[in-house]
Amino acid sequence: MAETGVALGSILAHHARRSPSRAALIIDGAPVRYDDLDARSNRRARMMAARGVGQGDFVTVALPNGLDFYESIFAIWKLGAVPNIVAAKLARPEMEAILEIVRPKLFIGVPPASGVAALPGNDDGCDQFSADPLPETVSPNWKAMTSGGSTGRPKVILDAMPGRWDPTEGFLGQRPGDVILNPGPLYHNAPFHCITMGLFVGATIVEMGRFDARRALELIEAHGVNWVTMVPTMMHRIWRLGPEVLAPFNLPSLRMMLHMAAPCPAWLKEAWIGWLGGERVWEYYGTTEGIGSTMNSGTDWLAHRGSVGRVREGYELKILDDAGQERPIGEVGEVYFRPRGGAGSTYRYLGSTAKRIGDWETPGDLGSVDAEGYLYLSDRRNDLIISGGANIYPAEVEAAIEAHPSVRTSAVIGLPDEEWGARVHAIVQPVDGEALNEAALIAFVADRLARYKLPRTVEFTGEPLRDEAGKVRRAALREARLAQAS
Repeated sequence: MAETGVALGSILAHHARRSPSRAALIIDGAPVRYDDLDARSNRRARMMAARGVGQGDFVTVALPNGLDFYESIFAIWKLGAVPNIVAAKLARPEMEAILEIVRPKLFIGVPPASGVAALPGNDDGCDQFSADPLPETVSPNWKAMTSGGSTGRPKVILDAMPGRWDPTEGFLGQRPGDVILNPGPLYHNAPFHCITMGLFVGATIVEMGRFDARRALELIEAHGVNWVTMVPTMMHRIWRLGPEVLAPFNLPSLRMMLHMAAPCPAWLKEAWIGWLGGERVWEYYGTTEGIGSTMNSGTDWLAHRGSVGRVREGYELKILDDAGQERPIGEVGEVYFRPRGGAGSTYRYLGSTAKRIGDWETPGDLGSVDAEGYLYLSDRRNDLIISGGANIYPAEVEAAIEAHPSVRTSAVIGLPDEEWGARVHAIVQPVDGEALNEAALIAFVADRLARYKLPRTVEFTGEPLRDEAGKVRRAALREARLAQAS
């Protein structure tokens, strides 16, 4: 794929030539054709080029879902540059840490400081630039996604794939010409990856902007949506609408509902399989790093209940113990993947290092495989909290809490939550003699972290939270609270 295919900067024009009237996007009910999106992104590309952006440069994009986002991304690819996607409302310290790693040529959106070269996210000034095609240029890396880190510092995951794609090759069951619903925020890797891949194969993207359970069903039926990806929190909110609301919706056009990014409760998955059928409900397990992944239909899940599927073509999977020895079938160990190209062939980190054993790399999850090669996860990264499909690293939240002058130390853990899968719970040890107020502490942390990372509950304690080596005892703290709850 890296050596062949159409350059991403030319792929809109490719589809416009083949289907002149086809909509690339439907936003607020209004269609945007492929040729129009291409012309608009040509203007933006020239505006970015006038600010010095060229091949291989990073451009940080901090925009909400919408037409401006899509125009900006394709404009970046047209220049052979690399889009670095961040949340539009990211807290300033977090944004500054990412910019320090990436050092972008340009920032699209509202920058965290006046010294950052930036363009607004809207199209002001674009009309003075030509909409004609630009010379074809290929990005050396098609995306650079951001993630929190286990050390409390963010990291950037630079995808190794150059900016080309075969417009006949659908991703994860997508087909050329599909209608695809996007219910998720595009600063998260899963929605960004899946939705842009849909455009690469000439799909029409129905952009929600912001998820609403009933509206998602209405849009699927109104536009004949064929493919959608969701996180279990979205599935839960839809199911919670109740049988009277759900009864009129049989979603006849929907070929595939693919859930990912967080564990799905068995009862919820079974409910969706009963509603849509096992051939339409699918699960994907993988990483932003692209080191390996598995996939499972609902039908296979019923036959291998609890499994996340078998490893996909192009990857290998092993379960290893702490010494790097392979575990027997059915016994739990750490999940390791190896891509066909070997270690480092799918990505590289900026601001972090990978955990590898030879060519094998782990996402940090524990699991086992059965005799047929189906993977069962027994735990998802002991410390990582997956809330509403978003990855939240406790160390990152703890660092923000402990910046408060009245906090001695803290421990952040994930506790079960029916809607979100897990909620962020902070256990805080104040400085001796200091009084801490929960609301004031959350407000303090909100200036430093994205909203979705904020603790939903706070507990104050006078007990030490770290051992003699200074390590926080998150697993023990979590087990004690689960025991209390039961």
